[in-house]
Amino acid sequence: MAKIYVNYGNQIMEDARRLLHESDITHYLKKEMSVAIKPNLVLSRPAEEGATTHPQVVEGVILFLKDTGVKNISVMESSWVGDDTKKAYKRCGYEPLRDKYNIPLIDLKDDGVITKDAEGCGIPVCRKALETDFLINVPVLKAHCQTLLTCCMKNLKGVIPDSEKRRFHTMGIHKPVAALNKIITAGYNLVDGICGDLTFEEGGSPIPGHRLICGRNSLAVDSYCAALIGLMPDEIGYLREGLRMGLGEYAKEGDIIEFNRDNKPPALPKKINAAVPYIDLIKEDGACSACYASLIHALHRLRVRKARVCIGQGFKNKKGGTGDLGIGVCCGGFSKFIMGCPPKASDIVSFLKKHIV
Repeated sequence: MAKIYVNYGNQIMEDARRLLHESDITHYLKKEMSVAIKPNLVLSRPAEEGATTHPQVVEGVILFLKDTGVKNISVMESSWVGDDTKKAYKRCGYEPLRDKYNIPLIDLKDDGVITKDAEGCGIPVCRKALETDFLINVPVLKAHCQTLLTCCMKNLKGVIPDSEKRRFHTMGIHKPVAALNKIITAGYNLVDGICGDLTFEEGGSPIPGHRLICGRNSLAVDSYCAALIGLMPDEIGYLREGLRMGLGEYAKEGDIIEFNRDNKPPALPKKINAAVPYIDLIKEDGACSACYASLIHALHRLRVRKARVCIGQGFKNKKGGTGDLGIGVCCGGFSKFIMGCPPKASDIVSFLKKHIV
């Protein structure tokens, strides 16, 4: 049985610290291990906007590790294609943690890679992520415009180079995400459910969740988190693939152990994914998350209801049809396209205004 522990409250740092002490993490963690903390700093936005991991959650992890005698601690991350990890560390409030606890903030964009194989997928993985003894995965519970959910399993995309992040999308995203989780397994997961965005992975519409969730098995924790926002695990392709690959089982009611139930907030609202109203307007073929998210942001901002918009690596060296609009350099062969890899959402807004609105 994969136990899942949930703590409700608003004292973020201390709640994270206490929850780990109450969990079964010490069954797997040894004080002589090197431990890397992997937050979600997908882009340079503060956690209060719903896209990135609260630094107070990571500080709670650090204090827990120090409580248990672990000395070799680091934080590692690689922001999504088009963003700057070092800028994210600064803007998301991680530099004070570095200075206070003398803990390195590793930018995996600067790291070398080792190629590993799983399920026929040869995947380059950042060397430092493979070399750490114990990885504590600290994702945000939030929606995703392509995969519906992004949480534990998908957060590990941050340990592969940008070129591989792009390639994952040409491979259909779900199978490679599951295969990556066979190659590099989180030693433990602590999900930041404080205020994730339940419509969009880029943040901007945070929903108060006031909860932290932890557990050993990434697949089980993700399936529990999916249910919290009104999704069935089998709706999420990489969870189905993970189940097929033997990565674990979906969470069951008896697996859940709750603390501070007096602080339990109302159920999370079952939000509609921001991409849903625009799916019929988009022809997507291997689009990277950053590019696709910028397009969804622009379409949603303008409330576009009629268009033919193409996006993704599958459009390289192709010409669009009459009336097709291309998003990003992959659509450079179109008569009407916008440059960028990824283009900024604000630039896509201007482009769409010129050609549609």
